[in-house]
Amino acid sequence: MPRLETYEQVIEFLFGRINYERATTDSYSTADFKLDRMRRLLERIGSPHERIPAVHVAGTKGKGSTCAMLASVLSTAGLRTGLYISPHITAFEERMTVDGVQPTPEQLVELVNRIRPIVEEMDALPGQMEPTYFELATALAWMTFDDARCDVVVLEVGLGGRLDCTNLCNPAVTVITNVSRDHTQILGSTVRLIAREKAGIIKSGVPVITGVSHLDAIDAVRETAERNHAPVWWLPHDVELLRRETTTTGTFVDIRTPESTHAGLSVPLVGEHQATNAALAVAAIDLLRRQGWNISEEALREGLAKVSWPARVEVVSRQPTVVIDAAHNWESAKALVRAVESEFPARRRILLFAATKDKDVAGVLRLVIPAFDTVIFTQYVDNPRGVPPGELRSLLAAMSDRPAHLAGDPPTAWKLARRLAEPDDLIVVTGSFFLVAELRDLILEECRQTQPSAGPGKIEPVEEPRQSDEVETV
Repeated sequence: MPRLETYEQVIEFLFGRINYERATTDSYSTADFKLDRMRRLLERIGSPHERIPAVHVAGTKGKGSTCAMLASVLSTAGLRTGLYISPHITAFEERMTVDGVQPTPEQLVELVNRIRPIVEEMDALPGQMEPTYFELATALAWMTFDDARCDVVVLEVGLGGRLDCTNLCNPAVTVITNVSRDHTQILGSTVRLIAREKAGIIKSGVPVITGVSHLDAIDAVRETAERNHAPVWWLPHDVELLRRETTTTGTFVDIRTPESTHAGLSVPLVGEHQATNAALAVAAIDLLRRQGWNISEEALREGLAKVSWPARVEVVSRQPTVVIDAAHNWESAKALVRAVESEFPARRRILLFAATKDKDVAGVLRLVIPAFDTVIFTQYVDNPRGVPPGELRSLLAAMSDRPAHLAGDPPTAWKLARRLAEPDDLIVVTGSFFLVAELRDLILEECRQTQPSAGPGKIEPVEEPRQSDEVETV
């Protein structure tokens, strides 16, 4: 088998696998998710998931931010910490970092060349044993953490929990953030069914922290925890937010757990929902301390204060203010709207929006549209699951008489947003991780070029959309 020599060849190899992140849900079902396949793959790379303890995090909203906070605190405490997230925004390697550092392209080439013979061997086995894109990503992450001799890993569930390939791990603590309706074609049509899938990460005797609030979700988590004899800390009963304040630069909280009271904590992430995420992360740290992990209060404070988590109410520019957020379901859309209305008042607000098929696009639009004055719909280029702008316009017309601008691709939509925005306005880019992935680097680069030279109340000129850019106003 010829060796893969370049980063581009490696990415092509990975993207050539079955990729459920880019497939419509009518093309697969729970039968396609096989923990036996993932178990065999992990065994063939040496079973690092059994040696390295984990903090395992599932949920509909907030799991990524909670993971980022946990990893930052654990690294700050001097523990060699791996963090596994999905999806990535810009580069595949973002999914697997050690103390905040992702593998170099050269390291990724070596990792993939090590796993390729195993993949080819499994491809030849009967019974649909061909590893998928996400399974390979997870295995590569475990290899990265094993090579780095990590003391602990923080694992974000990809989809659901019970059948997610991250569920093959050895957790010290399990976290389940809030649960709402998402991925209903796969996880179930009710909150109870979805919560049961999320609660599937609960292990025998392993303590659980949860922020679920829906009564059916509470029942599902309680039933699973009792069956596994797993003690549970509930937010807001066992874990309390004594104070929460949020500004356009961050969130400030006082938190009480059954273990300790932590006053005056700060997190540089915007939105009142980040206070809840911080409470879950702090509670997880306290449970680790209870088990004998050496994590000082100073490390907790410093780790929270320096956490970085892009594309979650991320303010990337001023004059106009530009916010990037990957909200794509009810809970994340509600959190975004609360942040917009509380932290960016009395401004004309421009929404740049794209969405993915199989999501509840109408439900998300119904939540976000009232918070904005101008709407621009577009469709991402690099993923076939994107909803055409014309369909988004039709959904909007069924709920509002607000006019919409249509743009054929995200860069064109961004040019239009900049042309429409005055210095005091707010532009929010949201609706999907895939939209954020296609626009974030472009926006950051433009902001780097224009912000330093833009005086108070001024904005650099933006190129007018060309005729071929397919901009339409209706």
